Amino acid sequence: MIGTIINVILVVVGGIVGLLFGGKLPQRVREAVLSILGLFTMGLGLQMFLETNNVLIVLAALLAGTLLGEWWKIESWLERFGETLKARFSKVSGRQDLSRFVEGFLTASILFCVGPMAILGSIQDGLTGDFSLLATKAVMDGFAALAFASTMGVGVIFSSIAVFLFQGGISLLAVQVQNVITAAMIAEMSAAGGVILTGIALSNILNIRKIRTGNALPALFLAPLFTALLVWMGWF
Repeated sequence: MIGTIINVILVVVGGIVGLLFGGKLPQRVREAVLSILGLFTMGLGLQMFLETNNVLIVLAALLAGTLLGEWWKIESWLERFGETLKARFSKVSGRQDLSRFVEGFLTASILFCVGPMAILGSIQDGLTGDFSLLATKAVMDGFAALAFASTMGVGVIFSSIAVFLFQGGISLLAVQVQNVITAAMIAEMSAAGGVILTGIALSNILNIRKIRTGNALPALFLAPLFTALLVWMGWF
């Protein structure tokens, strides 16, 4: 839960700074910070991948997971879910001030919660106590909150509640299965997550190439499952 708490704090701080100082932070500074965060995220993803003890398990999990994700259209579903929430709450809110508050709250909540980095980081934090991924995400969310709050108002700050409930809930669920998952299973899951994280850096942060990383999320569950199967068969 430490990573989630850091994330919540930085969203609140970023939102307050955005309200007080608006868009005074130069665009080139924001872009420079995001570029460094993108490179750092790539390095973190590669480090996680190197934890693997069997690259074939990681490859099989990523291929099978991506096929499932493309079949289920996970990323498209997440995007539609976010847009549906925004549209529904925008209709419900009649007054202009309330509409602006809801827009800020929903836009920020969707950005901060609906994504592979939030899910992967929360699982890692809950299973191993390693919150480095969520801490990286927290810095990015803080800068995003600054930008959003300057235009959408105080509702952006309240998105920290959604971040706490969503990411904290995933971390707590991960803790519940901690006794079932072995160190070998965690290593392969982290390695698969590292590849997904590298894709996030290339696609979402550095904007080098669009990669549907959300569709690869099933690999996080398939990697430990494949590991357990190979251990049971005596091949690992």
